[in-house]
Amino acid sequence: MKRSLLFIALILTARLTQAQTTKTDSGSTGTDSLMKMLSVPEKDEPVIATFKATRLILSQTTETVKKKELNFLVIHRFGDIGGAAGGGKTLWGLDNSSDIYIGFEYGLTDNLNIDFGRSKFEQLLELGLKYNILHQKTDDSMPVAVTLIGKAGLKPYHVNTNVFDDYTNRLSYLAQAVIARKFSSALSMQVSPIFLRNNLPYPFLAGNEQNIFALSAAGRLKFSKRMGLVLDYVHPFSNFRNNSVNPRFYDGLGVGIEIETGGHVFTINFTNAQAISEMNYIADTESSWGKGQFRLGFTISRIFDFNKKNKSTY
Repeated sequence: MKRSLLFIALILTARLTQAQTTKTDSGSTGTDSLMKMLSVPEKDEPVIATFKATRLILSQTTETVKKKELNFLVIHRFGDIGGAAGGGKTLWGLDNSSDIYIGFEYGLTDNLNIDFGRSKFEQLLELGLKYNILHQKTDDSMPVAVTLIGKAGLKPYHVNTNVFDDYTNRLSYLAQAVIARKFSSALSMQVSPIFLRNNLPYPFLAGNEQNIFALSAAGRLKFSKRMGLVLDYVHPFSNFRNNSVNPRFYDGLGVGIEIETGGHVFTINFTNAQAISEMNYIADTESSWGKGQFRLGFTISRIFDFNKKNKSTY
């Protein structure tokens, strides 16, 4: 009896194995068909990690900090590598710092952040909101991600107090839309129209404009699991800057390497922009790549999670 049951079990096992390996009409096995079904992404699923951090070199990205998470940012720019202010006498800029930024980004929701930061350049304090209004979808029903940014800046400690005959002249405002697309697991790109207003035109020069419109473009190309090449460029549309000779203004351009190290995202870069904040470098970039007036910089981004963890009960 036991041998008969064993024989029947062997026959059933063989039939099941044959059924699994039988070719379907499309030429794949039943197991292959099942795996294909499981691997097909759901419709309307949002694309994640278009960029690894909320910032590249000059630009902010469409990424936001998740709810009850805090992103701590340290951004540093050294002095000119070449030119009159660079060279061996300043250890190719490492003796100096053109700007230092300390900032915090907190997630009010997964899509809405409040940001605060302080720059060494012009002693600028800034407060802003960042809202991820649209998400790119895997089925391309929404082909891009869109994030809106609004900021207000204040120069409370500026040494040249004579230019501020009214305290409101210390204020600046910035509005920005960041439009990004993740083309593949390796390539992401974005463009961003920007509007900047300085209540008192900055720099403090005759003929300078209060309002500046600018356009930035940036991208990231991954070449390994945790590393990628990043490129960042911004062009201000300004008659004053186009025609100015002394000082001469230039478009901001940066290139760097982005490294993901677990909880940190570290970017090491070279750029001709002295300032870190958009409110400063859009209005005042006076350094030229062609004259060696570019500098080494880095960005460190660290996320702290303040969400309550679910505790298991035994």
